[in-house]
Amino acid sequence: MAEQQPQQQQVQLRIDESKMHTTYANTIRNSNTQEELIMDFGLNMPMQVPGQAPMMVFSVGSRVVMNWAGAKRLAMSIGGAVRQYEERFGEIDINPQQPAGAQNDAPPPSTN
Repeated sequence: MAEQQPQQQQVQLRIDESKMHTTYANTIRNSNTQEELIMDFGLNMPMQVPGQAPMMVFSVGSRVVMNWAGAKRLAMSIGGAVRQYEERFGEIDINPQQPAGAQNDAPPPSTN
């Protein structure tokens, strides 16, 4: 007797963007628990106050909490997107040289 294969059923995906908010982030801080990854997206903004040392302010705009399976799928998706971009436009420099005379002594926000 031949073994029957389960029939695959097509599922439609409807994307609802009606409540979507778009924000820009130039930095991320993440922390985690055994069950979840917590990612704070925001802006690093230099702040100069007269008479004080320069500082960098990390303004958090969005927090995303994911389980580890979702985080792995996100990492794979972003990795693929970066690979495609670099194949098309060349390698992305994540440590660009600063202009002569510019200094940034503030450390980046913690990634853990």
